[in-house]
Amino acid sequence: MTTPPVRQPPAAPVIEVPPGMEPAYSNLVRISHSPAELVFDFARLLPGQTVAQVVARLLMSPMGAKLLYRALGENLARYEAAFGEIPVPSDASLVNDLFHPPRPPE
Repeated sequence: MTTPPVRQPPAAPVIEVPPGMEPAYSNLVRISHSPAELVFDFARLLPGQTVAQVVARLLMSPMGAKLLYRALGENLARYEAAFGEIPVPSDASLVNDLFHPPRPPE
């Protein structure tokens, strides 16, 4: 009797960044979807400006987006374990906290 071969998990893919590719900073994302995909428009909005410049657009399958959601949660948990909790403003509008001048103390 022969033993069935042990199935090895697939190797992680090698990720190559093209030479000269510049990183894109984004502080705003618009998310839209259809039944088949999610669209992430990553944009940059500078203080005092009213138009956000899209710097990258990503399209993902719903499953890919869900896996990204899970990976972000896991990585944020690791980040906070290493560096402390990330404070999130309590104001209902994050845009007001990020892009308006600070309010004087009451």
